[in-house]
Amino acid sequence: MKTAFRMIAVAALAACATGAFAQKGETVKIAHIDPLSGLMAPVGTNQLKSFQFFAEKFSGAKNPAGVKFEIVSFDNKLSPAESLNALKAAMDQGVRYIAQGNGSSVAGALIEAINKHNERNPGKEIIFLNYAAVDPDFTNSKCSYWHFRFDADTSMKIEAMTTFMKDDKDIKKVYLFNQNYSHGQQVAKYAKENLARKRPDVQIVGEDLHPLAQVRDFSPYIAKIKASGADTVITGNWGSDLALLVKAANEAGYTGKFYTYYTGVTGTPTALGQGGAGRVYQIAYNHYNMGGDMAKWMAEFKTKFNDDFYTGSVVTIFNGLSEAMAKAKSTDPVKVAAALEGLSYKNYNGEVEMRKTDHQLQQPLYMTVWQKADKKYPYSPENTGMTLAPVKEFPSYVSSTPTSCQMKRPG
Repeated sequence: MKTAFRMIAVAALAACATGAFAQKGETVKIAHIDPLSGLMAPVGTNQLKSFQFFAEKFSGAKNPAGVKFEIVSFDNKLSPAESLNALKAAMDQGVRYIAQGNGSSVAGALIEAINKHNERNPGKEIIFLNYAAVDPDFTNSKCSYWHFRFDADTSMKIEAMTTFMKDDKDIKKVYLFNQNYSHGQQVAKYAKENLARKRPDVQIVGEDLHPLAQVRDFSPYIAKIKASGADTVITGNWGSDLALLVKAANEAGYTGKFYTYYTGVTGTPTALGQGGAGRVYQIAYNHYNMGGDMAKWMAEFKTKFNDDFYTGSVVTIFNGLSEAMAKAKSTDPVKVAAALEGLSYKNYNGEVEMRKTDHQLQQPLYMTVWQKADKKYPYSPENTGMTLAPVKEFPSYVSSTPTSCQMKRPG
C-alpha cells in the first residue's frame, strides 16, 4: 500500500513538473494587424518584417520560456472596421495575442472589441500588445487589463520634448501641426499644456489638424507656417504625412526647427535628405545609433531586407512576453497578463518596467537630431548619408507621467 501511495505521489510530482514547464516547445501565434496597402503601407510592411525577423531571433532556446513565436499577418488598410474583421479572423485561427501600432483610432476599436470578447468568452481571452499607438487615454480613462503598451505615450514624449525645448531660448514662436485623429489632437493638447508650464514666454502662432493619410501636397500648409512667423513646428505626424511635410518644407525653403516623434520612420529620411541638418529633432525610446545588440540586429536586418529597423518596441515585446511566459510557466493569456503587469526586465535600452497600475511601459527616452553620419554615429537610414544623433537621454523617471487609470481586473 505504501509503495502504491509512493508511486502515486511520484506521478503527481512528475505531472506538476510537466505542467510547470508546459510552455516549452509550444508555438505562440501573434497576429500583426496593420496597414499593408495604401499610403501607410511602407510603414506597416517594415514593421511586419520586424516582427517576423525577431520572432525567429527570439524563438525556442533563445527565450527564457522556450516557446516558438509565429507571426500571422493581416492588412487592416488603416481602418478600424477592417481591423475588427482581422481580429475576428485571427480569433478564428486560434490566435490569442494581437499586435497593432499604427493609428490610435484602430487601437481604440481593438481595445473595446477585445474587452467585450474576453468578458463573454472566459477561457479564450486575448492580450493586446500595443507597440506604437500612443493616445494617453489608453492607459488613463480607457485603460484595460488586456492592453499593454510598449511605446511611450504622447504625454510622456511631450514631457521629455518640452523639457529639452525649455532651455532653447531661440524658440519663441511655435506652430502645432498634426493629423486629425486622437493621437494628433493629443499631441497638440499636451504641447500647449507643457509649453505654458515650462515656457510661458513662447507663443503658439498657429495650429492645424489635417486628414490622416490623405494629403499628398503639404505646400499650402507650409506656406501658412511660414506666414505665421513660426521658428519651430511640433508634429506627431508619421509615415507619408511626415515625409511629404518635410519634403514640402525643404522645397519651400522653410528654415525653422521641427520637433517630431517619427523622423526615423520609412520615407522621412529620404524626404529630408541632406536638408534639415541640425534643425529636425526626434523624441523616441530608441534611435539608430544605440550600439550593442541593437547595432548587430540593425545591420543584419538591413542586409536581409534592404530596409532599416526602427521599431524597437518589437524587441521589447518579445523580451517582455517571453519573460512573462517563463514567470507564469504558461502561454495562457490570463496567466501571462498577470505575470506581465508590474514586470521589470532587461531590455536593449536598459531596465524597463510594465507599470502595474495602467500597463504603460516605463522606459528611457532619447532626443536625437538629424545630422551628417560620422564615425561616432555611423548608421545612415535609407542610405542618405545622414543620421539621428543622440543629444539628450531622459531616464524613465523624467518622462514618466501620472495615470488616472482605475484598472478593472478579472475576478
